[in-house]
Amino acid sequence: MKHLIIHGDPGIRKGAVIELHGEEWLCFSVARQGEYHGPERVQLWCVVGTPEETGDFERRNFVPMHLDVDTADADEVEVVRPKGELTV
Repeated sequence: MKHLIIHGDPGIRKGAVIELHGEEWLCFSVARQGEYHGPERVQLWCVVGTPEETGDFERRNFVPMHLDVDTADADEVEVVRPKGELTV
């Protein structure tokens, strides 16, 4: 599980499946930042992980400030499924 900051909006919402650098990730949460005041482009701050980590996310079995942070531009993110339910 990690934080992913996407610069721009590739059109994803909670439950989306994305591919980044050859790895598939499930988006557990998506927070839209900077729409009114902020950078030129909107930023999506996501918590992403593998489907096996869904239970840990739902039970909050992690420390958010200790997650690794990765950044990417929206054009680097390939959307496999734009949104959906968090089911395994």
